Amino acid sequence: MSESSELAVRAAKLDAGDGLAGVRSRFVLDDVVYLDGNSLGALPAAVPGRVEDVVRRQWGELRIRSWDESGWWTAPERIGDLIAPLVGAAAGQIVVGDSTSVNVFKALVGAVRLARLGEPVASAASAASTASVASGRDEIVVDATTFPTDGYMAESAARLTGCTLRPVTPAEVPGVLGERTAAVLLNHVDYRSGRLHDLPGLTAAVHAAGAVAVWDLCHSAGALPVGLDEHGVDLAVGCTYKYLNGGPGSPAYLYVRADLQDHFDSPLPGWNSHAEPFGMRSDYEPATGALRGRVGTPDILSMLALEAALEVWDGVSIEAVRAKSLALTDFFLECVAAYVPSGRVESVTPVAHGERGSQIALRCDDAGDVMKRLIERGVVGDFRRPDVLRFGFTPLYVGFGDVERAARVLADVL
Repeated sequence: MSESSELAVRAAKLDAGDGLAGVRSRFVLDDVVYLDGNSLGALPAAVPGRVEDVVRRQWGELRIRSWDESGWWTAPERIGDLIAPLVGAAAGQIVVGDSTSVNVFKALVGAVRLARLGEPVASAASAASTASVASGRDEIVVDATTFPTDGYMAESAARLTGCTLRPVTPAEVPGVLGERTAAVLLNHVDYRSGRLHDLPGLTAAVHAAGAVAVWDLCHSAGALPVGLDEHGVDLAVGCTYKYLNGGPGSPAYLYVRADLQDHFDSPLPGWNSHAEPFGMRSDYEPATGALRGRVGTPDILSMLALEAALEVWDGVSIEAVRAKSLALTDFFLECVAAYVPSGRVESVTPVAHGERGSQIALRCDDAGDVMKRLIERGVVGDFRRPDVLRFGFTPLYVGFGDVERAARVLADVL
């Protein structure tokens, strides 16, 4: 039996024993091998019908009554509670709304303001008067390898708060922390390489320096356990259109740890985060709890599509997803090594499970052209400049047969 036949037989056996294989039927799929769920997740089968109901009945018939009768007004926190167990958070700490970029800005400015309150934390209302006491906290540390928008927002937050921006790699973070550090913004998984960073260790180091930790979970939520509550993360943000399959442009979310919520001072105090939003008062009084993270009117159509999409997680544990993710990525690397000509590609994703997210990035000289040819052959990944082929593995709908086929087609293309 040839090596390719042996791997194909192994893939079939692995699929037969896959406890998550049945979840695939909850998605709208075809015969394409879709390995780009780390950019845009596949369509959950429940979404089209739900969106039609929202448009035709809730909006078309009930109209404005749906803010109460269809639960539109409470959707941001209700859907936040659906995301919470997927990132290791108790209920009441996540609100859904706005984009990841906007939430990064809210979280980072809020983090600096929290850091300047000092210990013990004073009330958010007194933040301005106590800022001078902690004026030494004038530095924001940011992941130098971050997705560009995080860097842009960090730079703007630094200007707004009078801080200096200090870009360093995650590995360098512990060595630059000090009395000047106000906040640290880090990515849980590197979007290019798929490297998983040490959230527990780095959060502990940030806290030891008296600073506030902000984590971007865009490439980890829905792919692996995060443990926000367990590891004492202060603030976190993430998108919902990757491993959470919320659809293009689906709203992002903001996590504010429960004991910090009464002190969280958002730089975007919109009417939805007011203690009395329909009081139409000229003075701003923040709501209690995670509602402080809200800003303006929720984007109901995409938000309720996300709510329907999250139904695919019914009965699915994030631990089972992580186990399959590691098995899929291990098998893909094995198939690539077996099929692809030696020296033609190089994996830049760590081999160690503790350092790997749910994607494999392969360096390839002509990566852009190679990805175009892969897509023409029914294997969809994506290309990151200048030379990276990026393949995302969503365990809810990707199988081992998909993995073997993708590696075999890659070898043919090369």
